[in-house]
Amino acid sequence: MADHLAEGPRVALRPLALTDADEFTARARESRELHEPWLFPPRGAEAFAGYAGQLVDDPTRRGLLVCERDTGAIAGFININNIVRGGFRCGALGYGAFAHAAGRGLMSEGLGLVVRYAFGPLGLHRLEINVQPANAASIALARRAGFRLEGFSPDFLFVDGAWRDHERWALTAEMLSAPDGPASG
Repeated sequence: MADHLAEGPRVALRPLALTDADEFTARARESRELHEPWLFPPRGAEAFAGYAGQLVDDPTRRGLLVCERDTGAIAGFININNIVRGGFRCGALGYGAFAHAAGRGLMSEGLGLVVRYAFGPLGLHRLEINVQPANAASIALARRAGFRLEGFSPDFLFVDGAWRDHERWALTAEMLSAPDGPASG
């Protein structure tokens, strides 16, 4: 489709739009048990408007949806936050699968598309993922995509009412293009 930024065998990547409110918030409500205590995507129209507005209007962010190719259903989201240009050319990823798509490999394929989009058309050199150490599913996704563990940051991000420790994972364009680099998703 014309609005897809990239396509894989089972998923397509497209920008988040304000018109995605109904499906996105319904999927977020259905996925509450999967997401908490790690993340809190918007579950209502007003919260979605604020969330999507930042991702659509802010040049230092990209809100991306991983959609099933056969149905167009939103399987999950991957945001590129804190995009820095110049000599750094880096972005920080945040992501979540929706319950109906969890465990099916759709987010792995979607993350592979996001990585290639970020290192290609966006011109970034480095991507980072910050994950709470007990979030095994998020760490497994980062690892499958070829991200390397670079460190541990105590009290790194304010999540669910408290400062939480995070592991720092990263991937560079050189790692992706290396002969023994990550699989193509």
